[in-house]
Amino acid sequence: MRAIVIEDDIDIQRQIVERLKSEGFAVDSTDNGDEGLYLVREYPADVAIIDLGLPKMSGLEVIKRIRDRAIKLPILILTARGRWQDKVEGLDAGADDYLVKPFHHEEMMARIRVLIRRASGWSDSRIICAPVVLDTTTQRTYVGERELELTAYEYKVLEYLMLHAGEVISKTRLTEHLYDDDSDNDSNVIEVFIRRLRQKLDPDESLKPIETLRGRGYRFNLARVEHS
Repeated sequence: MRAIVIEDDIDIQRQIVERLKSEGFAVDSTDNGDEGLYLVREYPADVAIIDLGLPKMSGLEVIKRIRDRAIKLPILILTARGRWQDKVEGLDAGADDYLVKPFHHEEMMARIRVLIRRASGWSDSRIICAPVVLDTTTQRTYVGERELELTAYEYKVLEYLMLHAGEVISKTRLTEHLYDDDSDNDSNVIEVFIRRLRQKLDPDESLKPIETLRGRGYRFNLARVEHS
């Protein structure tokens, strides 16, 4: 998963970025609205965390311009303001949820996970494409009753493919959503992760969960199971 953090309080920005990275996110960050809007426009992301009180361009204006450009990524707003009107204005501008400072990082991560799941059409913390079950809260994965032992990057690849089950995901898109810009993001490594996932998910090759579409990318083929 990839997140964009737009927060002018450097200490808070650093704490948010560190927490996101500890949870496996690739993160782009800035301390002003102008650059924040540029990041959202130029870099694909799964969620944006935007402070309302930004220099150069307010968080509210950033959100309005994001939505004016029909960019659909989930937006979580941060505000130190106590007025309920500010929260309403942020939501009306196109934000999806809000947190009032100070906040617990556990709550922030829970809200971020919900926003990302909802954006992909999932309502529960468990993503189920039977018989594969991926729990986004515990980051544990099962095939039936068998728990898989996945590396951090194997989990990231599987989570992204399952969140977008049925969609064709290009190798470039996977790479952009998994790695920071300064990482060794050789897209050929994705092929290694896909091969390992196939071996772990489907050792007897009876499920064939991940399809390769030559020149186009990958598709997670097991059917979504909706649940309450």
